[in-house]
Amino acid sequence: MKREVAIVGIGYAGFRPLTPDLSYKELVFEAATRAYAEAGINPRTDVDSFISVAEDLHEGTSITDEYVPDQLGAVQKPVQTVAGDGIHGLAMAYMQICTGQFDIVVVESHAKASNILHLGHVTAMAMDPVYTRPLGVHPLALAGMEMRRYLDESGLTHEHCAQVVVKNRAHALSNPLASYPAVLEVEDVLNAPPVAEPLTQLEVSQHVDGAIVVVMAAGDVARALTDMPIWVLGIGFANDAFALDSRSWAQAEYARLAGQMAYRMAGIRNPRATIDVAEIDDTFAYKELQHMEALGLCAPGEAGYLVAEGYTSLEGELPVNPSGGSLGVGHLLDASGLARVLEIVWQLRGDAGQRQIPDVEVGLAFGWRGLPTTSGAAIILAN
Repeated sequence: MKREVAIVGIGYAGFRPLTPDLSYKELVFEAATRAYAEAGINPRTDVDSFISVAEDLHEGTSITDEYVPDQLGAVQKPVQTVAGDGIHGLAMAYMQICTGQFDIVVVESHAKASNILHLGHVTAMAMDPVYTRPLGVHPLALAGMEMRRYLDESGLTHEHCAQVVVKNRAHALSNPLASYPAVLEVEDVLNAPPVAEPLTQLEVSQHVDGAIVVVMAAGDVARALTDMPIWVLGIGFANDAFALDSRSWAQAEYARLAGQMAYRMAGIRNPRATIDVAEIDDTFAYKELQHMEALGLCAPGEAGYLVAEGYTSLEGELPVNPSGGSLGVGHLLDASGLARVLEIVWQLRGDAGQRQIPDVEVGLAFGWRGLPTTSGAAIILAN
């Protein structure tokens, strides 16, 4: 019989554009301390395995999990690195617990983009070294081309994408962790400096430093640790083609496959009727629309109209990114997916403050690993 798995503790630190006073290790230590206190555990005696979600190129070091044990309390314990989005790390933790060999697993991910002098150059290293990298194309050009293709095939307009920015930056006004709250108009977004046509500067999420640590436990252990476990109903992950000439440009195929896998595990046949709140990747404004459609939260070509009508606002029928998303809170590199999970956990516990959605029972979080990948992961949580 499949084991039940729940989130029993979650901690965070940072969430600021610049953290010159803290190293990434200190950010992780602060987040871990909060997570362990919330779960009521001692990492040295209670945790069976630790997972670090990080990218060596972002860290500037090889085998980055060698630099993780001290601040997590994981010395002489199993530690693995997942090179992916934070939700990929939760998937690994879930599978470890389901083996029956582990009862408590800790997942950490962090971002220190302010330490990276030329992040675009680092991201470009992920492009195909034979066919793409020699062209010297900035990675954001891929986002501009994909946005154009998506708008052409979906029938949506640039104004629909701008509405996402207006909504998410406004949601961020109610989030104390958000670094980029603002009251904007559609015209402000459309008239912002261009980045990669048609993408404008305000449609690109800006980076913040931070760390998130999640404590996951098997069902019987979770019930003993907390009166409010947040249950994992389903989890899924998928990749589309790596090569630029053979991937799907208009649809987020990786999101569709990851969502289907998570829904199948959770026994959900109609996501739109089941999900009460969603936190989905909005690294770029058009990505929120593309991901909504791929995840089955609306029909193809419908996402932009739902945003414009207020359907996905805090007061709407299906709030999307009540935290403000990456556009409002800030982008945390590989930890961005865990930032989406953090908000869903708070919503399910009733701890989201001014942005709390009433009567929330089931939430969806989706993370995309970012340019130039076609890699994503989804998780469905319930209280």
